[in-house]
Amino acid sequence: MQISLKPCKDVTTVSTDCLVLIVDHALSADIAKAADSACGGAITEIIKRGDFKGKLAETLYLPAVSGLKAPRLLIVGKGDNADLKDSDFDKIINAAINTTASAGCKDISIMLDNINVTDRKITWQYQRVAQLITTSSYRYTATVSKPKPALSIRRLTLQGANTDANRQAVHAGASIGKGINIACDLGDLPGNICTPNYLASESRALGRKYDSVSVSVLDEKKMAELGMHSLLSVTAGTDQPARLIVIEYKGGKKADKPHVLVGKGVTFDTGGISLKPGAKMDEMKYDMCGAASVVGTLSAVAEMDLKLNVVGIIAAAENMPSGSATKPGDVVTSMSGQTIEILNTDAEGRLVLCDALTYAGKFKPASVIDIATLTGACVVALGKHAAGLFSNDDDFAAELLEQGKLAQDRAWHMPLWDDYQNQLDSNFADMANIGGPEAGSVTAACFLSRFTKDYRWAHLDIAGAAWNGGGNKGATGRPVGLLCQYLASKAGN
Repeated sequence: MQISLKPCKDVTTVSTDCLVLIVDHALSADIAKAADSACGGAITEIIKRGDFKGKLAETLYLPAVSGLKAPRLLIVGKGDNADLKDSDFDKIINAAINTTASAGCKDISIMLDNINVTDRKITWQYQRVAQLITTSSYRYTATVSKPKPALSIRRLTLQGANTDANRQAVHAGASIGKGINIACDLGDLPGNICTPNYLASESRALGRKYDSVSVSVLDEKKMAELGMHSLLSVTAGTDQPARLIVIEYKGGKKADKPHVLVGKGVTFDTGGISLKPGAKMDEMKYDMCGAASVVGTLSAVAEMDLKLNVVGIIAAAENMPSGSATKPGDVVTSMSGQTIEILNTDAEGRLVLCDALTYAGKFKPASVIDIATLTGACVVALGKHAAGLFSNDDDFAAELLEQGKLAQDRAWHMPLWDDYQNQLDSNFADMANIGGPEAGSVTAACFLSRFTKDYRWAHLDIAGAAWNGGGNKGATGRPVGLLCQYLASKAGN
């Protein structure tokens, strides 16, 4: 996908397969009036006839127009409000992309001159369009003989000033979009392909692609030497060896403390001895979407060349039942030295994360965010629209919430009160790995908080946000957008 910026002096001279105009019912913008005049008042006539009302994201595709250099014209309604909400802008741009792609257009130009989004700069618009068209090009191809046709659009021109700030915004949007697509691809792969070793090989590929990235992989022997017996308890029943993958991006000064991302990478989760119901168990290939988001984010960060240091840690394992699998009632010792009574082997994500979070402390981090498809309780609480956000620092949580709004990748601040901690009490260990049926997403976060007391930490429960089910089944790539927006803000972008 080629995305470029080009100042528009005269809308009638724009050379493209399809010119995209975003208009209101009154054609109040000068650029819309100029196009209408060049077309002999055709747009005005269409509106008078009632064929186009200018409603938000309404489209009318004209495959043949006269008076413009562009042979085709797409008009997209912006509604009657002078300023748009972020979500309204997304609806408009997605409508433009979908309509022109359905028409088979290869080269489109979008005019943004008359668009205002509340509390957002024009650079935000450029970044957002570049991201949306990049993610719209994603197709899963790995295991299908006849994949869906590729996006027809090969070139997008945004009519705007070709400044450094605008070019940087377009580059950032495209980079984030590519990172989201990487996360989608990893998430959509079946568990017999995307194993812990596969995640390690894909991570190593980042190290080969970017000089700023280095990758190391810890095997089970090394993890045992470090005392990661909580993580290893999850992988005890499978033939697939666990891996702790460490991706280091060095874009800042050597002395700068890194921001650490920790991803849950359970490449398939049967529940272990606490076996899940058979219905929808195939979707448990998505239990590594936290890990996928770490790989996608690190790829985007390297592509943007952000001036900061980032460490990605992926706790990769497979959870299977067998004669050697961990049993309910078993007690294991974590890397931190704290003991855990495993009451339910299907609460395995926190068992791999707790050792990875302890390991994160060795980097003396500026911040730590773990990302995990952790609890069904979070899906019940928030559905698919928001990730659950827990943190030991309210200011940090507020920062992430704001960056999520900017990225259109939202989270919701959930409680992490001490009142919930006693639900994890155990008679036989320092803690149990579940806290009973009440507030399941909260007690899961409380469990993780016991391993994150030495640094600024946040937990994103993406169980509802990481993939869509039903006929539209597929990974979403979330929360790559939120993570990239946060890291870019830390780099001063």
